[in-house]
Amino acid sequence: MTVTPQTQPDLSAAYQPGEVEARRYEQWVSAGYFGVDAASQRPPFSIVIPPPNVTGSLHMGHALDHTIQDSLIRRRRMQGYEALWMPGMDHAGIATQNVVERQLAEQDGKSRHDLGRDAFVKRVWQWKEEFGGRILGQMRRLGDSVDWSRERFTMDAGLSRAVLTIFKRLYSEGLIYRAERIINWCPRCLTALSDIEVEHSDDDGELVSIRYGEGDDAIVVATTRAETMLGDTAIAVHPDDERYAHLVGRTVELPFTGRRIPVVADGHVDPEFGTGAVKVTPAHDPNDFEIGRRHDLPSITVLDEHGVIIAHGPFEGLDRFEARPAIVAALREQGRIVAEKRPYVHAVGHCSRCNTTVEPRLSKQWFVKVEPLAKAAGDAVRDGRVTIHPVEQRKRYFDWVDNMHDWCISRQLWWGHRIPIWYGPGGEMVCVGPDEEPPTGDGWTQDSDVLDTWFSSALWPFSTLGWPAQTPELARFYPTSVLVTGYDILFFWVVRMMMFGLYAMDGRQPFDQVVLHGLVRDQFGKKMSKSRGNVVDPLEWMDSFGADATRFTLARGANPGSDVAVSEEWAQGSRNFCNKLWNATRFALLSGATVEGDLPATAEMSTVDRWVLSRLQRTVSQVDRLFESYEFAKVCDLLYHFAWDDVCDWYLELAKPVLAADGDAARVTRRVLGHVLDTLLRLLHPVMPFVTDELWSTLTGADSVMVASWPTADESLVDAAAEAEVVTLQRVVTEIRRFRSDQGLKPGQRVAARLAGLAEAGIGGHHQLIGSLARLNEPSDGFEPTASVTVTGVTVELDTRGSIDVAAERARLEKDLAAARKELDGTTKKLANEAFLAKAPEPVVAKIRDRQAVATADIERLTAALSGLAGRG
Repeated sequence: MTVTPQTQPDLSAAYQPGEVEARRYEQWVSAGYFGVDAASQRPPFSIVIPPPNVTGSLHMGHALDHTIQDSLIRRRRMQGYEALWMPGMDHAGIATQNVVERQLAEQDGKSRHDLGRDAFVKRVWQWKEEFGGRILGQMRRLGDSVDWSRERFTMDAGLSRAVLTIFKRLYSEGLIYRAERIINWCPRCLTALSDIEVEHSDDDGELVSIRYGEGDDAIVVATTRAETMLGDTAIAVHPDDERYAHLVGRTVELPFTGRRIPVVADGHVDPEFGTGAVKVTPAHDPNDFEIGRRHDLPSITVLDEHGVIIAHGPFEGLDRFEARPAIVAALREQGRIVAEKRPYVHAVGHCSRCNTTVEPRLSKQWFVKVEPLAKAAGDAVRDGRVTIHPVEQRKRYFDWVDNMHDWCISRQLWWGHRIPIWYGPGGEMVCVGPDEEPPTGDGWTQDSDVLDTWFSSALWPFSTLGWPAQTPELARFYPTSVLVTGYDILFFWVVRMMMFGLYAMDGRQPFDQVVLHGLVRDQFGKKMSKSRGNVVDPLEWMDSFGADATRFTLARGANPGSDVAVSEEWAQGSRNFCNKLWNATRFALLSGATVEGDLPATAEMSTVDRWVLSRLQRTVSQVDRLFESYEFAKVCDLLYHFAWDDVCDWYLELAKPVLAADGDAARVTRRVLGHVLDTLLRLLHPVMPFVTDELWSTLTGADSVMVASWPTADESLVDAAAEAEVVTLQRVVTEIRRFRSDQGLKPGQRVAARLAGLAEAGIGGHHQLIGSLARLNEPSDGFEPTASVTVTGVTVELDTRGSIDVAAERARLEKDLAAARKELDGTTKKLANEAFLAKAPEPVVAKIRDRQAVATADIERLTAALSGLAGRG
């Protein structure tokens, strides 16, 4: 490292993130710091970014996810690893198609069908090149140190080849098949949806009880979807329900249709819910479909792809939501409505893209047979090849992989990887691999569906590294080291990557570690939503507070597996922390702090120098341990308090008199201060890359902290005796300051004082420091102590005559004492309330206990201060 002596700080008076961030990022990219060499002899470390949608923009979830990943990558890079962070985007089939369809309608007044498939897909590619991927620029603003030279897109040529390769292999082995099943269907987007594309909400509806049959054969069922009764093919009751035992095996007439349907006994029915009897509509309900399969019932489709009634007399042509009240009215006329409940709140699925109510629909689709794949995914975690953090999330993982249904992978879209199946004129079906020519001749057509977006993103950890080709990158960086993502897509993405990675890579897992973080919520723990008005835009925070403050706020709340609460107030606090670092480094440079040469021998150092170096070693060790266990919140909290409390509030203040006096002690302190800041900025760099790089390069004269080595603890510098001595010093100074405040003395006001017991307390050499930090003067003639305080065996007597307004100070203390007593009373009552303790979350209870302890201490302190004023004024 080339070092240039720093005589004057090349730093502005105040930190301006907007001036630093863009400049620093371009310097990093130009220098090639983010790139990797697959032929390097360094140990490999790799992360693939969860590919954001090509239509997306940076939201708080992304910002959290990327901050954590970038922190891991930057630290490993500094530790000497060949660290690859692979960027890219997902083609986001339904989302992208919707965007372009809207644009087409607004600009040209046309639909995709007016253009035709080929022209429409070409239009989507044009949109992608012109408008897609804005999130990539936003990732640069956040500071993502991804290898941009390796950027991937789920529909680029290499990844498309991977999709065809694995489809062909799965199909050939019987693990992909075509069948009729119940799927999620959007009547507006006209496609099947994955579960993650369905958002559930509690909606107002109606629960209608309908009587089927007559007399002794009558049976009542309750439903929220009266319109589907036209497709009923049975009524089901529980086998042990004696109320209906006489009806099992008999038939009842289905209103409006003239059909008679059987009453069947099935264990799925809950006899305690409703009447204990349920209508069975196999073509329009997933549970009913399974009942239908068990009892060999026919499946009758009564709603078309648009959600319109088909082929049923007077109701034909009605939209499902028009048909519902019409059918209920007709049943009411027949006297078949037994009960009606409105409103009836129940969970309803909506398309996440257009908010249309999703329709369960029987449809011929392509599926992956997941049983053997899911078993392998479960085994990889059970046998320790893959570790999930936090460990509590393992249960959720096993709940998914041990109970998976076959995966519907076909989508009725035009944008995406088209299913490589060709159908012949004689009913032939041929799967065409990447190096095969499709069949030709009259009557041969390709399947019109495309694959679920999650199919291609499930290949992401190895397709981005060149698979199916056996590339140097694949050999070097697979399995990837860590997957960082939210627990909300544990099933939708993590499990599927596990299944396909283990399958395609001959049992080698796609990643060694899975780190699951929570969702970003507001300061009250509420989910962010536009309707609540509590959505926070990370781009606005970066504009207001800077990228480092945004990152630090998110990382400081990132406990493994837990949701992350954020607020603007906390972001302001993080910005203040950036400013604190800036001002501390600027002061150090003005004071001649340096990184040149070796550290002085400990024998040359003051107790305070040895103390800060000892605290630094402990901090380095703890930061390493916490990073390895993915405790990002604790890393940030530890570094925040070391930087703010130990370095800025104490070490700099303790060092100022030494630095001002110059001499050998100042020379030593300047070198120690340079070393402490050098190390601290390296430790903070992974989370706060911009401000640390600007400060470190100015402090050291080197190019970038990005290519500096990661600090390692030097156990020889751990000095328990120095730490104990400074802790005593801190207690004495803190208590004197608090006592001064209680006595009404202004912070900068100096007062005569006499100190006794310093030597006995082990801080005899710090008399002048205590006087400087606590604003104390030496006693002079006429010294008359009016107040005293004792702490850790040290007695401090102060002469406050003429320094305070005794009456005003007594009034202030009495007011504060009354407030403290009120606070103690309120917190004590809450903690005595058993109902409150039973319902309140533990963090809330803990906070109230802390408030109670503070109030108790305040009462004791204020009472003592009032006692000290007794007889005065």
